[in-house]
Amino acid sequence: MPRVAPVLYEFAELDNGEYLKIAEAVFRIFDRQEWLRVNRARARIKVFVDKYGIDELRSQVEEELRGEWVGERDFSIEHRLFVDDERESAPAPPQSYGSPNGDAPEFERFRRANVRAQKQEGFVTVEAKVIRGDLTPEQFRGLAAIMRQYAGGYARTTVQQNFVLRWVREETVYDVWRALSALGLGDAGSREINDVVSCPGTDSCKLGITSSMGLNQAVQERIEAMHITDEITRALNVKISGCPNGCGQHHVGSIGFTGASIKVGEHTIPAYIPHVGGVFEGGDVKFGTRLKLRLPAKRVPDAIERWVGHYESARQDGEEWNDFVERVGTGELEGLVKDLSLPVDFGLETMNEFIDWNRSAPFQVIRGEGECAV
Repeated sequence: MPRVAPVLYEFAELDNGEYLKIAEAVFRIFDRQEWLRVNRARARIKVFVDKYGIDELRSQVEEELRGEWVGERDFSIEHRLFVDDERESAPAPPQSYGSPNGDAPEFERFRRANVRAQKQEGFVTVEAKVIRGDLTPEQFRGLAAIMRQYAGGYARTTVQQNFVLRWVREETVYDVWRALSALGLGDAGSREINDVVSCPGTDSCKLGITSSMGLNQAVQERIEAMHITDEITRALNVKISGCPNGCGQHHVGSIGFTGASIKVGEHTIPAYIPHVGGVFEGGDVKFGTRLKLRLPAKRVPDAIERWVGHYESARQDGEEWNDFVERVGTGELEGLVKDLSLPVDFGLETMNEFIDWNRSAPFQVIRGEGECAV
């Protein structure tokens, strides 16, 4: 399960390579923990910290740093540095640029939601929303062309599964938006409620329990159909993990879901455990509160619609989602969807409940070695 990492050291020096020494000391200590190799699922540094505590790890690191290996190694960083001044490659002021012509409302919506000013005057960042984190080869090539023309050849990925173009000239934002739109990447709303994050789930991960990618698509379609215009509501985020390992960041989402299952006799319903009230930016990280129920996968979009509708109708003036959750309590949110959590008997009329999103066969929990456990 995910953890909020405890602090080993408040500060480690960079220029003298101290951070490399500390990192290697931790690696060496972890490598000697044969007891963690007995069970692959427990082969994590967090299991060591859970058992012995961060103070004990710090004590062992201090002892390790007194070893002879420290003096035998070169921890200087000069030859390891990749020095690249992006400013030098930033685009020059354009001689000509486009402007809205009949598409101003759509463009302004994109500008408000996806564009942020850089500290450097005259430049902005443009975040392209990548639905489900999926890009085609054609979109990659198109992005490369946009990067070269408008962003000095650079782009960065984000934990929201999006692409950020930096060093974009303010004057060319409209042209960038048109180019992104031609690739199907010009949607407004990056980092908003309709920018749903999920891990690959059973699409590719052998540790996955549920089709988190399939649920992602269903949730996004439902949110789009709700036509949410309220800015406070749009600030919510939805994150989905296909198993408890949490690669979809469900534990820090405004509304999060982790893959699970519900047994009904000899059959199994794909399901999700909801979490609410997580925080991953703007201050200290906070894990969401786990609700005491499991929702069949096909009913998750209904649950989200109920929660969002209740929030918009019952919140106090300007009250943000996490404050609302704190005030009304998780019991009220559980009560709103209690009926959705009740399983059904297996039969022809209920067969859909036993089939996961984007699948055609009855659901089974099949797990093996995956990238999270190697």
